Amino acid sequence: MPNTDADSLPYRACVGVMLINAKGLVWIGRRIPKWEGDTGDHMWQMPQGGIDKDETAEQAALRELLEETGTSNAEIVSQTEDWLTYELPPEAIGEALKGRFRGQKQLWFAMRFNGSDADFDIEHGHGEKLEFDAWRWEHMDRLPDLVVPFKRQVYEQVVAAFVHLATSLSEQDS
Repeated sequence: MPNTDADSLPYRACVGVMLINAKGLVWIGRRIPKWEGDTGDHMWQMPQGGIDKDETAEQAALRELLEETGTSNAEIVSQTEDWLTYELPPEAIGEALKGRFRGQKQLWFAMRFNGSDADFDIEHGHGEKLEFDAWRWEHMDRLPDLVVPFKRQVYEQVVAAFVHLATSLSEQDS
């Protein structure tokens, strides 16, 4: 029987990636549902995933970007100072994140995308399983409205941390 007592479960340590193109837009993917009830209008998110044993957060961010988008054509330009956390909703405790975690604590990395849209390959994947069934470029300020509600606060914090990069990265390519 899965553990449904959130207070007794730890947070999963992971990373998130805000990939910013030359126009200052952010890459988002539409998640493939992972658990019962994982559906709805807020299925978009940025790449994210766990930090493997003996892996730095930076290495994990670059690996997750490749696994989930099919590209490694990016460079890290910034990261959040602190871990950002979110709690899973009660109906997902014991089911989502393999039932072992109450939520996630994440370090977020902003990356400058140095390639073209042809670099992305979400259909064949470079990881164990496919994460997304569609992708697009989106304005940074729209991101919190597109993600599942329980991650919204983290997305607001990530946007606040990196909003200056949307302009500065696009100006570098002008």
